[in-house]
Amino acid sequence: MFRYVAFAWDASRPEVSAFAEQLGRTLQQQAGWSATLQRAGLLVLVHGETPGVNQAYALQGGQGVVLGKVFRRRDLVASPSADQQSDSITSREANRILAAGGQVLVDEFWGRYVAFLQAADGSTDVVRDPSGTLPCHLLRHEGLAIVFSWLEDVLQLLNDRAPWRWTPRVDQDAIANQLREGAITGRQACLEGLTHLIAGERLNLHSGARATLWDGTAFARSPLKCDIQEAADRLRDLVRACTATWARCCATILMRLSGGVDSSILLTCLAPTRVAADVIGLNYFSEGSNSDERHYARLVAMKVGRDLLEQQRDPGFRIERVLQVARMPDPMPYIGSMNAGTDARLAASYGARSMFTGGGGDSLFYEFPAWWPAADYFHNEGLNAGFVSAATDAARLGRLSVWRTIALALTRTRGPNIGEKTTTAHTALLAPDLRNKAAVPQRLLHPAVQQAAGLPLGKYMQTIALLHPIGYYDPFEQANAPETVNPLLSQPLVEYCLQLPTYQLIQGGRGRALARRAFAKDLPQQIVNRRSKGGMEDHAKAVLESNLDLIRELLLDGQLAARGLIDRPKVGELLSGRPTTLPSATSQIHSLVAIEAWLTRWV
Repeated sequence: MFRYVAFAWDASRPEVSAFAEQLGRTLQQQAGWSATLQRAGLLVLVHGETPGVNQAYALQGGQGVVLGKVFRRRDLVASPSADQQSDSITSREANRILAAGGQVLVDEFWGRYVAFLQAADGSTDVVRDPSGTLPCHLLRHEGLAIVFSWLEDVLQLLNDRAPWRWTPRVDQDAIANQLREGAITGRQACLEGLTHLIAGERLNLHSGARATLWDGTAFARSPLKCDIQEAADRLRDLVRACTATWARCCATILMRLSGGVDSSILLTCLAPTRVAADVIGLNYFSEGSNSDERHYARLVAMKVGRDLLEQQRDPGFRIERVLQVARMPDPMPYIGSMNAGTDARLAASYGARSMFTGGGGDSLFYEFPAWWPAADYFHNEGLNAGFVSAATDAARLGRLSVWRTIALALTRTRGPNIGEKTTTAHTALLAPDLRNKAAVPQRLLHPAVQQAAGLPLGKYMQTIALLHPIGYYDPFEQANAPETVNPLLSQPLVEYCLQLPTYQLIQGGRGRALARRAFAKDLPQQIVNRRSKGGMEDHAKAVLESNLDLIRELLLDGQLAARGLIDRPKVGELLSGRPTTLPSATSQIHSLVAIEAWLTRWV
């Protein structure tokens, strides 16, 4: 489990230097930790370094270090073999990275990384890569700037260091906003004093000055002009190249294969003729109307020539496990992690260090069932000969009449207000005074929300969705979990899809239309034409019913109720086990349980 902790401070303050050195010594006394960079005012430590997978790239002269895994953009074209790849950053590259304050990393490299760069004046910049894969949290405490990826490491360090102990406190506004809007998107964590570095951002740890090194909205504002086949060919080449690049880091890969379009595309890129790694498909199924996709998974595994494991979702999942997970800066949904134990067991059995998934495909390839691409076309191209065709595609996608779609597109060219753009999590179950949409505090907003304000609606929605990193660590299995790799969220691929107009991504009136076209020859025809999408709603409902007594106790007598954040009578009615006129709210209840469990860990 690759992790890091860095301390930056004013070296002219001896008491702070002594504190940092004490913390560094304590951490290095624990198995697996080592100092990878130590200078006056800066100490960077890493755990779980594995050359070729996650490592520390020392920069020339010891002035900085890049943690994680980096690839050169030029190698996407050259596609070097494993023995041709360099696992170091050259002295010339290092000098340019330091001179440009990390901009060269963003422009000429990609991957998953966090970089620490020390300037001549002794100040330290930290840079987080545009994918945001590696977490990057910041805590200022007793004169130290502490930057880290895994909160438990810092808690263990500071909670035993009286009088320097740090006592985390819940940020009530952040929790209320998460209940209203969904997951936290900005710099502020749900703990007071704890912040995140935004993906693609540089922060000077001494002055607090921030700079945007990578702006996803800039790509979205610059639509490409190319014909449909050219766009499809380029998309296919990029997906293949990014996937193969990640695969070169692994000897054995578990590949989460649902049988949907995204995971099926990914498996074609991991065919034996394309990558040397041993790739094993893993399909989860359960009882329910749309919960068993084994038929589709078998089709693509057979066509690609890869083995397939089929595992039933754990029908006996206990909510008690959610109360025992690692402490995280923000509440995390657990529905997708209920099979984490099986993932870890299988990964260990097959010697697979990594789990590849098709995560991010909905946003990347554009699967938003709405009329928005028609408005995007009118915004970009105006009312020309192609508008009716684009509106027809958008109407088919959004399941509206063409006339209704045209009317909406002509009157709502740009996005609606922020309240309409954000996703409501479970407002029906919130306390009455939280139900009304309130302005989101600026400190809780992702900067791109304002930067993207001028984008057409469809591109806005895609852009915002792609700027929120998927969780890297597994709070359930922690060090036993395989490393999650989401090749579809690779920086070069995200940049390209942000530049493709939404009406080109769905040309023909289908979600993921361009991706289907790009991989039509590689996929079974049943998957190319597939319109249904699997899910696990029935499984989530079964877990809810089997844990109903504990869930009722948690929500009715827990922190959310005590803080006045939920409508207790309404939640009680839903969980009573008796017939009710209230709409079914299985996913909302699980979301509330995740937040309640998180709050419980902090009080």
